Amino acid sequence: MAYKVQFVNPAKCYRKMKPELDAAYLDCMENGELIDRRHLKRFEENLAAFVGTRFAVGLNSGYDALHMSLRAAGIGPGSEVIVPSHTFVATCSAVVNAGATPVLVDVGADFNIDAGKVEEAITEKTKAIIPVHLNGYMADMERITDIAERYALAVIEDACQSLGSSIKGRKAGAWGLSGCWSFYPFKILGGYGDGGAITTDDPAAAIFARRMRYNGEDRTTGEYHGHGFTSLLDNLQAAFLDVKLKRFPDNIKRRKEIAGMYREGLSGIPGLALPHYDRPGFDHVYQNYVVRSAHGNEFSEFLKKSGVEVLTQFRKPYYLHSGLKLSDRSFPETEALSREVCSLPMNPELEDEDVDYVIKTVRSFHFACQE
Repeated sequence: MAYKVQFVNPAKCYRKMKPELDAAYLDCMENGELIDRRHLKRFEENLAAFVGTRFAVGLNSGYDALHMSLRAAGIGPGSEVIVPSHTFVATCSAVVNAGATPVLVDVGADFNIDAGKVEEAITEKTKAIIPVHLNGYMADMERITDIAERYALAVIEDACQSLGSSIKGRKAGAWGLSGCWSFYPFKILGGYGDGGAITTDDPAAAIFARRMRYNGEDRTTGEYHGHGFTSLLDNLQAAFLDVKLKRFPDNIKRRKEIAGMYREGLSGIPGLALPHYDRPGFDHVYQNYVVRSAHGNEFSEFLKKSGVEVLTQFRKPYYLHSGLKLSDRSFPETEALSREVCSLPMNPELEDEDVDYVIKTVRSFHFACQE
């Protein structure tokens, strides 16, 4: 259906930056710069500077970033890796495909891994932890890194949804061995096709990723350093992302403005929990504005029928899919939020009247339920 308010609006985003994006396209095409050229190198430099790390390495996808990071950390058969029970399945799948065993831990009310439950999941086989910074809000990295240091665990940040978020000024992707990024079109910094990257301060991890993303080859010497993969970020996508990165701070500012409008218009509604955690030092950049409605699918379906495009990730927790062959150790918070979760439209292209319409629609549903 044609929605009155779209969840994201890539066409409008393109029109807003059309001159710069078209110039980037022509620069690549007219000079024949398609694979591993200056646009990729420039984007990597700018991404690392933005995150606050020494290095960035462009890859094919957020999944590739996770998989490459695990391999760089030496994770393989016999290893256990702690992952949250509420996340996109790629977080867990990267562990499995590296040959290791995922150990799931429940999340807290902020949708991120419950740091208070991490230690009880650690065994002598545990080699790493992947905290996921979901929806634009970071996991408790101070507590997680403290645990990791005490147990000698590698920390790999799944920061795919939280570029620009921070804790006390230190940004997501700058805390662990590596930060993993997705530039899937609907991410907070999205390309025009898939893409990803890692950020890291570790030169060995950066070198490993640069070699393994190109079939294990050192592109300078021609020497092969192992059996690698084909997972290089396309030069053209890097050029587009570099254009969008320049406008990124303004886009975060607009997301926060929209979140403020939602907070003002939706606060105090019975049965509706908003994603405002007000934890000192934690900066929420609102890739997604995820509410929890006690009415579950009834609420989300009403919004869709009223012309508001919403997402309901993840209504069925990934560990309940039998094909993944994962262990369900009981994750009550994940089960509860999975029944209630609903992501409202959130993108810098929204006009104030779009936000007002969403607020009006949400209020009409919840107040009708009270009658």
